[in-house]
Amino acid sequence: MTGDHQSLALILFSVFVAVTLGITTWVSRRRHGSAEEFYAGGRLFSPLENGFAIAGDYMSAASFLGISGLIALFGYDGLLYSVGFLVAWLVVLFLVAELVRNCGRFTLADVLAARMRERPVRIAAGTASVTVSVLYLVAQMVGAGSLVALLLEGAGAQERAWMVIGVGALMVVYVACGGMRATTWIQIVKAVLLMGGAIALTVLVLARFHGDINTLLTTAAERSGHGSDFLAPGLKYGGGWTERLDFISLGLALVLGTAGLPHILSRFYTVPTARAARRSVIWSIGLIGGFYLMTIVLGFGAAAVLGSDAVRVSNSAGNTAVPLLALDLGGGAGSTGGTVLFAVVAAVAFATILAVVAGITLASSASVAHDLYATLKRNRPTKQGRVHSEVTVARVAAVAVGAVAIALALLAQDLNVAFLVGLAFAVAASANLPVLLYALFWRRFTTKGAVWSVYGGLVPAIVLVVLSPVVSGSPTAIFPGLDFQLFPLENPGVVSIPLGFFMGWLGTVASPEPADAARHAETEVRALTGAGAA
Repeated sequence: MTGDHQSLALILFSVFVAVTLGITTWVSRRRHGSAEEFYAGGRLFSPLENGFAIAGDYMSAASFLGISGLIALFGYDGLLYSVGFLVAWLVVLFLVAELVRNCGRFTLADVLAARMRERPVRIAAGTASVTVSVLYLVAQMVGAGSLVALLLEGAGAQERAWMVIGVGALMVVYVACGGMRATTWIQIVKAVLLMGGAIALTVLVLARFHGDINTLLTTAAERSGHGSDFLAPGLKYGGGWTERLDFISLGLALVLGTAGLPHILSRFYTVPTARAARRSVIWSIGLIGGFYLMTIVLGFGAAAVLGSDAVRVSNSAGNTAVPLLALDLGGGAGSTGGTVLFAVVAAVAFATILAVVAGITLASSASVAHDLYATLKRNRPTKQGRVHSEVTVARVAAVAVGAVAIALALLAQDLNVAFLVGLAFAVAASANLPVLLYALFWRRFTTKGAVWSVYGGLVPAIVLVVLSPVVSGSPTAIFPGLDFQLFPLENPGVVSIPLGFFMGWLGTVASPEPADAARHAETEVRALTGAGAA
């Protein structure tokens, strides 16, 4: 990579950082220090603004870098990620968005506490939310490491590590100083930049092949090294029963996981009403749908223009396919057009990572402070003092969560970011979604059932990941020199998601304490009508 590429990309990235830090500073001067301001931005955002922010939260490094890279390497099987990520929003729209907005205040645990004993469900839901958030953060940090390795040719492990640490430090500043309002505006700016970059690259790819999709796909198949198999199912998930079951597991995780992601659920509290929450989701579906269609073009375009082998040589997981594609479409290495386009795409990718990690960190710090700290603290001060204390804890928690995510990301540098997000989705679908659906729709659901559901999905998901080929027993594992692999699948969703639902049912039927019919009726009325909603 030439010095021009590096300098221009770093300049553009620095401009974005300066703008977002300016937004954070402006917001921090206007904040009132209240929990509602810090966690929900004062609930002042319009459906359009929140829709762009949701899209910004969701269109992460996994989408822009990881999915395109997987398509460039595995063709049709990589495309399945795009489909799964998009279809998941139908679950959010029809089952979750309005009801969660009406029942809660800031976090998933608020929905559960509306009809359960508060202490046990807050501890369980808070623990699960922090775990999911950390896993999601790891994927974004890995994307940052891949980008810096491409941007700074010859960059070794030390340079990648410093970039991961730098991203972590910036996200802590965004969250600690600006809260939800700053994070939301950063997401909106990032969504506009990402959509603009994706549209420009998609147009250039289609122009390279004169708008002929058939020629694009045929060329991609030829240059992939797999021929027609590249455009058919089975290249990645079509081997034996293990690969096929892994595909089913991945599909379940992607489709069901979105509705359990803490940073997505928290977005519904930033608008004033449930109707606004639903309209936000509709706006976000339009943006996200268009974006994922473009990632398909970019993935096959990278295979057709660069060849799968070239993508794999640059990064074995395919995370650098889109920046390399931009370089070639702009005129190639050494050309002015290539330099500019590469720099723009690299800067947008960095901006994407920064914005997403800010949203996830805010959600996880809210769970630590609002659910775990506020519940475990025995000697409660006055209400006003408790609010200020809780917000302070949230800011400190942002630092702690960032440190843990950085440490894990340094271990997982060689894994595909979309694949890592698939693991986070599996944990979210296993621990958060069952308890959320039961709490909203099952009249007999009890506190014991809620706690069993969360831990019954969370613990198996984490244990199965640790015992899977992702961690040990394979050349691409996090610890390739060790072998304690006992579970054959890379994604645990096919086992852990049903377990989460089953344990919720079992805990309920085994509970000596009956469900509180009055609180359920109150929650049901509130969920469906919005009466009494915060």
